[in-house]
Amino acid sequence: MYASFTGYIVQAIINNFIPLLFLTFQSSYNIPISKITFLVTFNFGFQLVIDFLSAGFIDKIGYRTSVVIAHICSASGLISLTVLPELFNDPFIGLILSVMIYAVGGGLIEVLISPIVEACPTDNKETAMSLLHSFYCWGHVGVVLLSTVFFAVFGISNWKVLAIIWSIVPLANTFFFMKVPIANLVEEDENGLTIKELLSQKIFWIMVILMICAGASEQSISQWASTFAEKGLGVSKSIGDLAGPMLFAVMMGLSRIVYSKFGEKIDLEKSMIYSGVLCFLSYLIISLSPWPILSLIGCSLCGLSVGILWPGTFSISSSKIKGGSTAMFAFLALAGDVGCSIGPTVVGRVSSIFNDNIKIGIISASIFPILLIVGIFINKFIQKPNTSIIEDI
Repeated sequence: MYASFTGYIVQAIINNFIPLLFLTFQSSYNIPISKITFLVTFNFGFQLVIDFLSAGFIDKIGYRTSVVIAHICSASGLISLTVLPELFNDPFIGLILSVMIYAVGGGLIEVLISPIVEACPTDNKETAMSLLHSFYCWGHVGVVLLSTVFFAVFGISNWKVLAIIWSIVPLANTFFFMKVPIANLVEEDENGLTIKELLSQKIFWIMVILMICAGASEQSISQWASTFAEKGLGVSKSIGDLAGPMLFAVMMGLSRIVYSKFGEKIDLEKSMIYSGVLCFLSYLIISLSPWPILSLIGCSLCGLSVGILWPGTFSISSSKIKGGSTAMFAFLALAGDVGCSIGPTVVGRVSSIFNDNIKIGIISASIFPILLIVGIFINKFIQKPNTSIIEDI
């Protein structure tokens, strides 16, 4: 369990460290900012590819081998950032190759860690899953906060030293995963579903829709959090970049911690419905508020509301789809990442149509929490066709 928690911290490191260096790369390597920001898109895009491919090979080579490879790639990619750009005439090639290496690790970690924790003999798997996913939030906060302190004390020119320091986390966790006991997700006397059998189940596709909506609901706001912090608090862009995303991540992490503490007494599906409603209301606050500070409060409410959506969908899938095996987690991770791409894209495209009005773009993305609520209701009444909606709520 502890190795898995650290695994999500590793994923937070590789996803959130390089954006802190955009301006440094621009000045040091004379790379246009448009190419530098493509590194984030490439990272998540390549993780999508790994999510898709992993469904076919993880069960064959085993969890332990796969998760060790994931951590080695994560550490190697971070270390490569300090070396490869200097080896090419075009440093951008070295940066892309480094991102590709650690994106392999990020994609595998996303697919592997959840089923490893799901297979652990815990008393309440829903709360364990929520606690697990909170560590990505704390990892995100830690990377931004500790990196900022390091740059303030030692100067951003020493970013390569910090990259090496961050690489120690996946390197250490590599050795932990070599030794820790890892349980099988599917019992020895059970047969896991084949990919064809999994794809033939209606409930699986409902879970896919929930994951897309969970990812979209989260990222539609997350990437704009710094903008609302900058305007709402009247601070500089650099402070806004820290305050907005960190506030969002803290609130999301807190909601996962709270559910991990009290989840045994709470119905997960009802909690997700209420979270979806709160998410929708937070979108309305952000979009319709005439005061920037209230929009920032809406952002923090959104972080609170989306916290259990992603891990909750994993838990529902595990309980409803028996024998789902690693393929199920791989496809759900893929769906979640698709949602993370779709959400910000919808906000951006709609905003551009209305003269770059971000608030109109955000209110258009409120369709995602609405679809998520509808999907949960459909799932509930597939299982209990004779129950009325009002009675169930």
